[in-house]
Amino acid sequence: MINIPDNISQHDNVFDVLKERGFVEQVTDEDAVRDLLSREKIRFYIGFDPTADCLHVGHFMQIIILSYMLKYGHTPVALIGGGTGMIGDPSGRTDMRKLMDTETIDYNCAQFKKLFDRFLPFDDECQYVGNGGVFVPGHLTKEPDPGKAISVNNGKWLRNLNFVEFMRTIGKDFNVNTMLRSEAFKQRMARENGLSFFEFGYMLMQGYDFYVMARDFNVQMEFGGNDQWSNIIAGINLTKKEINKDVYGMTFSLLTNSEGKKMGKTGKGALWLSADRTSPYEFYQYWRNVGDLDVNKCLRMLTFLPMDEVERLSSLQGSEINKAKEVLAYEVTKMVHGEEEAEKAQEAARSAFGGAADSDNIPTEEMKRSEFAGEGKGLGTILKELGLASSNSDARRTIEQGGVTIDGEKITDKDFAVREDMIGEEGILIRKGKKKVVRLKMK
Repeated sequence: MINIPDNISQHDNVFDVLKERGFVEQVTDEDAVRDLLSREKIRFYIGFDPTADCLHVGHFMQIIILSYMLKYGHTPVALIGGGTGMIGDPSGRTDMRKLMDTETIDYNCAQFKKLFDRFLPFDDECQYVGNGGVFVPGHLTKEPDPGKAISVNNGKWLRNLNFVEFMRTIGKDFNVNTMLRSEAFKQRMARENGLSFFEFGYMLMQGYDFYVMARDFNVQMEFGGNDQWSNIIAGINLTKKEINKDVYGMTFSLLTNSEGKKMGKTGKGALWLSADRTSPYEFYQYWRNVGDLDVNKCLRMLTFLPMDEVERLSSLQGSEINKAKEVLAYEVTKMVHGEEEAEKAQEAARSAFGGAADSDNIPTEEMKRSEFAGEGKGLGTILKELGLASSNSDARRTIEQGGVTIDGEKITDKDFAVREDMIGEEGILIRKGKKKVVRLKMK
């Protein structure tokens, strides 16, 4: 469970805390939202579409925000998109999401809930029941326990909708011209194959989510990443038109580096929150290796260190900034994987940096023995498959520039091949630069 210390901030309004930490990007009415969060303990929600069977570090940002709101007495609703996931959000995308069958979506939803349970306390007896379509509201079976979150799946009200009924009741409240000006659709429309009607309907579904949440859950706010602004506004407008209720929206900065690129991508893909997808060591190393200019932002958003400590650490100069990166990597890894795994990862990283090759915690990858038979397997191919290089050209360039060692020996021949007789029982240690190391064994 995430536990935010009492000394996280001198502010007593969570809006000011979130703003201080650099989260707040856009607010529908800042003065009204600050006042609301000061006067009342509200219910609010964040949506999570189950596009995979695991949460990644982008989701973790939202989990941290849920945790802050819970800390200050508000009730989070984690909305899992068993309904919206049937289409997939086109926001920020230039391609159509891969369609998943219902069984896959339901499995992914269940996996999301398991991960949520690692970080937040839920009142699982508080369930949503009774929705019978557009005109038949549902309700919660009980008031949620104080200090606990609620989890709900929007498939409960989206999957049983009648299309004609939905379009007559909800579709009439959406203006197509306004929708087409939305950032959510611009990139898709610029592509050769354009924007499908299938994707175009996503905004109606997410807007309807907010309306149902406001009507049946008494939710007063929706939060989301900055790319969700148009969808949130759609829900606010729909709720006002249908039930004349004022609700609010707030979006948060996406986790980007100093160059504006999304963080959380590795050579192997996304930075996942499950240890079987991204090992604690790999997770730790990602944060240990962030750019110097990104340290302050990551410490503010991904740790619960007091702001004066954040400023002290991120102001370190030269090689001293590495101390701040170690603190960052340890704190984030501890939050995601626990203190024991964070300590193991830190020990393994220090061992690797020091040149030791015997740490049990250095990540190990296995490849089939047959791949190394005869003339062996190209080192460039190995680097790419291990996630130590992004492409074949990146691998060749790194080798030629002297950035790769095998068991401490620098390799500069781009055509170098690793043979079976080179790999002993303990494997070989392949390093890229000073910060990435993998033990390779045969199976």
